[in-house]
Amino acid sequence: MDSSSLCYSLELVAGSGCTLSVEQRAALQTSLVLLKKNYKFHRVLFWGKILGLKDDYFIAQGRGEDEMQDKKNLYSFNCMDWFLLPPATDSLVEDVSKAAKSRFIGDPSFVYEHGERDAAAEDEVVTKVNEESRLAVAVHQIDEEVSVVPRGAFIKNPHGLVQINRSFGGLSHSEAKKLDNFLHFRKAKNLKKKTVLEMGDLNPAIDFLDVLSDDIPKGSWSLQLECASNVCVLRSLLWLGLTFYNVPMTPQHGYIYIGHGTKNLDLPFML
Repeated sequence: MDSSSLCYSLELVAGSGCTLSVEQRAALQTSLVLLKKNYKFHRVLFWGKILGLKDDYFIAQGRGEDEMQDKKNLYSFNCMDWFLLPPATDSLVEDVSKAAKSRFIGDPSFVYEHGERDAAAEDEVVTKVNEESRLAVAVHQIDEEVSVVPRGAFIKNPHGLVQINRSFGGLSHSEAKKLDNFLHFRKAKNLKKKTVLEMGDLNPAIDFLDVLSDDIPKGSWSLQLECASNVCVLRSLLWLGLTFYNVPMTPQHGYIYIGHGTKNLDLPFML
Protein backbone atom coordinates (compact mmCIF):
# COMPACT_ATOMS: atom_id res chain seq x y z
CA MET A 1 0.00 0.00 0.00
CA ASP A 2 1.36 3.38 -0.98
CA SER A 3 2.18 5.36 2.16
CA SER A 4 0.57 8.50 0.69
CA SER A 5 -2.90 6.89 0.78
CA LEU A 6 -2.45 4.46 3.67
CA CYS A 7 -5.51 5.34 5.76
CA TYR A 8 -7.81 5.29 2.72
CA SER A 9 -6.39 1.92 1.60
CA LEU A 10 -6.74 0.35 5.04
CA GLU A 11 -10.45 1.19 5.09
CA LEU A 12 -10.96 -0.72 1.83
CA VAL A 13 -9.43 -3.96 3.19
CA ALA A 14 -10.86 -3.70 6.70
CA GLY A 15 -13.36 -6.44 5.86
CA SER A 16 -10.47 -8.91 5.87
CA GLY A 17 -9.44 -7.87 9.37
CA CYS A 18 -6.47 -5.85 8.05
CA THR A 19 -6.51 -3.04 10.57
CA LEU A 20 -4.05 -0.95 12.54
CA SER A 21 -4.58 1.10 15.66
CA VAL A 22 -4.92 4.89 15.49
CA GLU A 23 -1.49 5.24 17.12
CA GLN A 24 0.12 2.90 14.58
CA ARG A 25 -1.42 4.76 11.64
CA ALA A 26 -0.25 8.10 12.98
CA ALA A 27 3.27 6.79 13.56
CA LEU A 28 3.44 5.29 10.07
CA GLN A 29 2.28 8.48 8.38
CA THR A 30 5.18 10.32 10.00
CA SER A 31 7.94 7.71 9.84
CA LEU A 32 7.35 6.58 6.26
CA VAL A 33 7.78 10.15 5.01
CA LEU A 34 11.13 10.33 6.81
CA LEU A 35 12.05 6.89 5.49
CA LYS A 36 11.47 8.03 1.93
CA LYS A 37 13.63 11.11 2.46
CA ASN A 38 16.48 9.40 4.33
CA TYR A 39 16.87 6.50 1.89
CA LYS A 40 16.02 8.61 -1.18
CA PHE A 41 13.29 6.23 -2.30
CA HIS A 42 10.98 7.22 -5.14
CA ARG A 43 8.09 6.00 -3.03
CA VAL A 44 7.47 3.93 0.10
CA LEU A 45 4.85 1.24 0.63
CA PHE A 46 3.48 -0.12 3.86
CA TRP A 47 3.86 -3.83 3.08
CA GLY A 48 2.15 -5.27 6.15
CA LYS A 49 2.73 -7.06 9.42
CA ILE A 50 4.10 -10.50 10.33
CA LEU A 51 2.77 -11.74 13.64
CA GLY A 52 5.18 -13.10 16.23
CA LEU A 53 4.70 -14.84 19.56
CA LYS A 54 6.36 -12.02 21.52
CA ASP A 55 6.32 -9.07 19.11
CA ASP A 56 5.01 -8.29 15.65
CA TYR A 57 7.12 -7.10 12.72
CA PHE A 58 5.83 -4.12 10.75
CA ILE A 59 7.23 -4.17 7.21
CA ALA A 60 7.83 -1.24 4.84
CA GLN A 61 9.12 -1.42 1.28
CA GLY A 62 11.05 1.33 -0.48
CA ARG A 63 11.17 1.44 -4.27
CA GLY A 64 13.55 3.19 -6.63
CA GLU A 65 13.47 4.04 -10.32
CA ASP A 66 12.71 0.46 -11.36
CA GLU A 67 9.68 -0.62 -9.33
CA MET A 68 10.46 -4.31 -9.70
CA GLN A 69 14.24 -4.44 -9.26
CA ASP A 70 14.99 -1.47 -6.99
CA LYS A 71 13.31 -2.67 -3.81
CA LYS A 72 14.45 -2.63 -0.20
CA ASN A 73 12.52 -4.05 2.74
CA LEU A 74 12.66 -2.70 6.29
CA TYR A 75 11.09 -3.78 9.57
CA SER A 76 10.02 -2.07 12.77
CA PHE A 77 8.46 -2.95 16.11
CA ASN A 78 6.97 0.46 16.89
CA CYS A 79 6.26 1.89 13.40
CA MET A 80 8.87 4.59 14.04
CA ASP A 81 12.34 3.01 14.11
CA TRP A 82 13.18 1.07 10.95
CA PHE A 83 15.90 -1.51 10.27
CA LEU A 84 17.01 -2.71 6.83
CA LEU A 85 16.47 -6.39 6.02
CA PRO A 86 19.27 -8.33 4.30
CA PRO A 87 18.74 -9.50 0.69
CA ALA A 88 17.13 -12.94 0.35
CA THR A 89 19.84 -14.87 -1.50
CA ASP A 90 19.31 -18.42 -2.82
CA SER A 91 21.57 -19.87 -0.11
CA LEU A 92 19.69 -17.98 2.59
CA VAL A 93 16.35 -19.22 1.27
CA GLU A 94 17.68 -22.80 1.38
CA ASP A 95 18.98 -22.43 4.95
CA VAL A 96 15.69 -20.95 6.16
CA SER A 97 13.69 -23.75 4.52
CA LYS A 98 15.74 -26.30 6.50
CA ALA A 99 15.97 -24.62 9.88
CA ALA A 100 12.82 -22.55 10.44
CA LYS A 101 9.50 -24.37 10.61
CA SER A 102 7.69 -22.92 13.62
CA ARG A 103 6.00 -19.57 14.27
CA PHE A 104 7.97 -16.32 14.28
CA ILE A 105 9.12 -15.37 17.77
CA GLY A 106 9.44 -11.59 17.37
CA ASP A 107 13.15 -11.46 18.20
CA PRO A 108 15.48 -10.71 15.23
CA SER A 109 18.48 -12.25 17.01
CA PHE A 110 16.74 -15.55 17.79
CA VAL A 111 18.64 -18.42 16.15
CA TYR A 112 16.95 -21.42 14.55
CA GLU A 113 18.97 -24.61 14.30
CA HIS A 114 18.53 -27.74 12.23
CA GLY A 115 20.77 -30.80 12.41
CA GLU A 116 21.19 -33.11 9.43
CA ARG A 117 23.41 -36.18 9.23
CA ASP A 118 25.95 -36.19 6.39
CA ALA A 119 26.31 -39.80 5.26
CA ALA A 120 29.62 -39.17 3.51
CA ALA A 121 31.32 -37.40 6.41
CA GLU A 122 29.50 -39.50 9.04
CA ASP A 123 28.78 -36.50 11.22
CA GLU A 124 25.95 -34.06 11.80
CA VAL A 125 25.75 -30.82 9.83
CA VAL A 126 23.99 -28.05 11.76
CA THR A 127 22.27 -25.24 9.84
CA LYS A 128 21.82 -22.01 11.81
CA VAL A 129 19.83 -18.96 10.75
CA ASN A 130 18.62 -15.97 12.74
CA GLU A 131 15.07 -14.65 12.66
CA GLU A 132 16.01 -11.44 10.87
CA SER A 133 17.20 -13.54 7.92
CA ARG A 134 14.06 -15.65 8.11
CA LEU A 135 11.96 -12.47 8.02
CA ALA A 136 13.79 -11.29 4.88
CA VAL A 137 13.09 -14.64 3.18
CA ALA A 138 9.40 -14.64 4.17
CA VAL A 139 8.83 -11.14 2.76
CA HIS A 140 10.69 -12.06 -0.42
CA GLN A 141 8.71 -15.29 -0.93
CA ILE A 142 5.34 -13.61 -0.34
CA ASP A 143 6.25 -10.89 -2.84
CA GLU A 144 7.40 -13.48 -5.37
CA GLU A 145 4.33 -15.67 -5.09
CA VAL A 146 1.36 -13.42 -4.35
CA SER A 147 2.11 -9.72 -4.91
CA VAL A 148 -0.59 -8.46 -7.29
CA VAL A 149 -1.15 -5.51 -9.65
CA PRO A 150 -3.98 -4.79 -12.12
CA ARG A 151 -3.23 -5.19 -15.83
CA GLY A 152 -1.91 -1.89 -17.18
CA ALA A 153 -0.92 -0.36 -13.83
CA PHE A 154 2.77 -0.74 -14.65
CA ILE A 155 4.62 -0.30 -17.91
CA LYS A 156 8.02 -1.42 -19.16
CA ASN A 157 9.70 1.50 -20.92
CA PRO A 158 12.08 1.17 -23.92
CA HIS A 159 15.04 1.00 -21.52
CA GLY A 160 13.55 -2.03 -19.75
CA LEU A 161 12.62 -0.18 -16.55
CA VAL A 162 9.34 -1.13 -14.88
CA GLN A 163 7.55 2.02 -13.78
CA ILE A 164 4.08 3.23 -12.79
CA ASN A 165 1.85 3.78 -15.81
CA ARG A 166 0.71 7.38 -15.31
CA SER A 167 -2.00 6.97 -17.95
CA PHE A 168 -3.62 4.00 -16.18
CA GLY A 169 -7.20 4.94 -15.36
CA GLY A 170 -8.20 1.65 -13.77
CA LEU A 171 -10.00 -1.51 -14.79
CA SER A 172 -13.64 -1.38 -15.81
CA HIS A 173 -16.23 -3.06 -13.58
CA SER A 174 -16.46 -6.03 -15.96
CA GLU A 175 -12.65 -6.37 -16.18
CA ALA A 176 -12.32 -6.28 -12.40
CA LYS A 177 -14.45 -9.43 -12.16
CA LYS A 178 -11.94 -11.52 -14.16
CA LEU A 179 -8.79 -13.05 -12.69
CA ASP A 180 -7.10 -12.66 -16.11
CA ASN A 181 -6.80 -8.92 -15.51
CA PHE A 182 -4.62 -9.28 -12.41
CA LEU A 183 -0.90 -9.98 -12.64
CA HIS A 184 1.97 -11.18 -10.46
CA PHE A 185 4.35 -8.29 -9.77
CA ARG A 186 7.55 -10.26 -10.27
CA LYS A 187 9.77 -11.34 -13.13
CA ALA A 188 7.63 -13.45 -15.48
CA LYS A 189 8.04 -17.22 -15.20
CA ASN A 190 5.43 -18.55 -17.63
CA LEU A 191 5.10 -15.75 -20.18
CA LYS A 192 7.73 -17.05 -22.60
CA LYS A 193 5.94 -20.36 -22.87
CA LYS A 194 2.96 -18.74 -24.58
CA THR A 195 2.78 -18.79 -28.35
CA VAL A 196 1.96 -15.75 -30.48
CA LEU A 197 -1.43 -17.30 -31.20
CA GLU A 198 -2.22 -17.59 -27.47
CA MET A 199 -1.06 -14.06 -26.75
CA GLY A 200 -3.32 -12.58 -29.41
CA ASP A 201 -3.36 -8.79 -29.33
CA LEU A 202 -1.56 -8.40 -26.00
CA ASN A 203 0.57 -5.30 -25.60
CA PRO A 204 4.20 -6.19 -24.71
CA ALA A 205 4.62 -2.85 -22.92
CA ILE A 206 2.06 -3.84 -20.27
CA ASP A 207 1.68 -7.61 -20.74
CA PHE A 208 5.12 -8.61 -19.44
CA LEU A 209 3.86 -10.26 -16.24
CA ASP A 210 2.21 -13.60 -15.42
CA VAL A 211 -1.57 -13.64 -14.93
CA LEU A 212 -3.09 -15.02 -11.73
CA SER A 213 -5.42 -17.30 -13.66
CA ASP A 214 -2.41 -19.45 -14.65
CA ASP A 215 -1.56 -20.19 -11.02
CA ILE A 216 -1.35 -23.79 -9.86
CA PRO A 217 -3.27 -25.11 -8.02
CA LYS A 218 -6.38 -23.60 -9.55
CA GLY A 219 -8.59 -21.94 -6.99
CA SER A 220 -5.77 -20.42 -4.93
CA TRP A 221 -7.36 -16.96 -5.19
CA SER A 222 -10.66 -15.67 -3.85
CA LEU A 223 -12.10 -12.73 -5.83
CA GLN A 224 -15.00 -10.77 -4.39
CA LEU A 225 -16.70 -7.42 -4.91
CA GLU A 226 -17.25 -5.51 -1.68
CA CYS A 227 -18.42 -2.08 -0.49
CA ALA A 228 -21.60 -2.23 -2.62
CA SER A 229 -19.59 -3.75 -5.50
CA ASN A 230 -17.37 -0.65 -5.66
CA VAL A 231 -14.17 -2.43 -4.56
CA CYS A 232 -12.63 -5.60 -5.97
CA VAL A 233 -10.88 -7.63 -3.25
CA LEU A 234 -8.50 -10.54 -3.92
CA ARG A 235 -7.37 -12.85 -1.15
CA SER A 236 -4.63 -15.47 -1.42
CA LEU A 237 -5.41 -18.91 -0.06
CA LEU A 238 -1.76 -19.92 -0.49
CA TRP A 239 -0.40 -17.19 1.79
CA LEU A 240 -3.29 -16.58 4.15
CA GLY A 241 -3.30 -12.92 5.16
CA LEU A 242 -2.48 -11.41 1.76
CA THR A 243 -5.27 -9.06 0.66
CA PHE A 244 -5.28 -7.00 -2.53
CA TYR A 245 -7.79 -4.26 -3.36
CA ASN A 246 -8.66 -2.47 -6.58
CA VAL A 247 -11.20 0.31 -7.10
CA PRO A 248 -12.62 -0.06 -10.63
CA MET A 249 -12.46 2.99 -12.93
CA THR A 250 -9.68 4.49 -10.78
CA PRO A 251 -5.93 3.82 -10.50
CA GLN A 252 -6.35 3.01 -6.79
CA HIS A 253 -4.95 -0.41 -5.91
CA GLY A 254 -2.60 -2.07 -3.44
CA TYR A 255 -2.02 -5.06 -1.22
CA ILE A 256 -1.21 -5.77 2.39
CA TYR A 257 -0.10 -8.88 4.23
CA ILE A 258 -1.04 -9.48 7.86
CA GLY A 259 -0.37 -13.03 8.96
CA HIS A 260 2.03 -15.54 10.49
CA GLY A 261 4.46 -15.52 7.55
CA THR A 262 3.93 -19.20 6.78
CA LYS A 263 2.73 -20.81 3.56
CA ASN A 264 -0.49 -22.83 3.48
CA LEU A 265 1.01 -26.13 2.29
CA ASP A 266 -2.33 -27.90 2.80
CA LEU A 267 -4.04 -25.87 0.06
CA PRO A 268 -4.01 -28.63 -2.64
CA PHE A 269 -5.87 -30.92 -0.23
CA MET A 270 -8.39 -28.19 0.69
CA LEU A 271 -9.55 -27.40 -2.85
